[in-house]
Amino acid sequence: MGAFILRRLLQAIIVMVSVAFIAFLLFQYVGDPVVFLLGQDATPEQIRQLRADLGLDQPFFVQFWHFLVNAAQGEFGLSLRQGAKVSRLLGERFPATFELALVAAVLALVVGIPMGVYAALKRGSFLSQVFMTVSLLGVSLPTFLIGILLILIFSVWLGWLPSFGRGETVNLGWWSSGLFTVDGWLHMILPAITLAIFQLTLIMRLVRAEMLEVLRTDYIKFARARGLSDRAIYFGHALKNTLVPVMTITGLQLGGLIAFAIITETVFQWPGMGLLFIQAVTFADVPVMAAYLCLIALIFVVINLIVDMLYVVVDPRLRVSSAGGH
Repeated sequence: MGAFILRRLLQAIIVMVSVAFIAFLLFQYVGDPVVFLLGQDATPEQIRQLRADLGLDQPFFVQFWHFLVNAAQGEFGLSLRQGAKVSRLLGERFPATFELALVAAVLALVVGIPMGVYAALKRGSFLSQVFMTVSLLGVSLPTFLIGILLILIFSVWLGWLPSFGRGETVNLGWWSSGLFTVDGWLHMILPAITLAIFQLTLIMRLVRAEMLEVLRTDYIKFARARGLSDRAIYFGHALKNTLVPVMTITGLQLGGLIAFAIITETVFQWPGMGLLFIQAVTFADVPVMAAYLCLIALIFVVINLIVDMLYVVVDPRLRVSSAGGH
């Protein structure tokens, strides 16, 4: 396990350096930060002085090395639009995005896995057909349309839920959370459902397909021949082996929920990193764009490492394979 984790960490470092290089190229080819900071009326002397102060007059790879060192410390400079430190802006927005993605992921798992198991075990039933039809709609409809429809129904027509914002929050040190207030949960419901629907239907269809595949295997037939109950076969053997690919998708989707919550946050004006990134793109705020890219890459790398370690816990065959050096 130690050698396995070490290999994954080395791969993660290579990935992060590659992503950092791509992010660094944004500074080189997307606008000129000196012009943004000084404006169009700056004199040549002011421009030269600021370039020297920012280190922009140094060779390319020297600048990249300084960028790597600063990025490793979580420093990406100042926002060109807001004039504040990028690390502080992301730190303020990250809790909102993380909590939204976490609630959406839990909702997708808690609802999607049972629906997938039921659809596999009761293939010909009416409810199973309804689940499959709903899953097609969930995969096909774009996220922004789902969000707008939910706002129209539950906010405009029924007036049950708020349509924008995060609601009341509680500060726990530097972390601001809306999960400890009723108003925060009321504001969470619609964006979380909007973000979870695609992941829920994807997990449901994956669990159903994997469950059907596992139920055809020889060891399931052998378990039936031994006289095990259907409950033991379905939930003690089949479901456990079904969870290996589900963990892969779930891990990637959790990173995707954080990375691609942009549309949902824009529709609901959720004050998270996605909305900050959209504003940064609009104003060509390169430091924020670069920091967002590096942070999302780090999240994916960490999640993939955790999922790889969970494989060994769920599937004992991987432990045997690792011990044998295969």
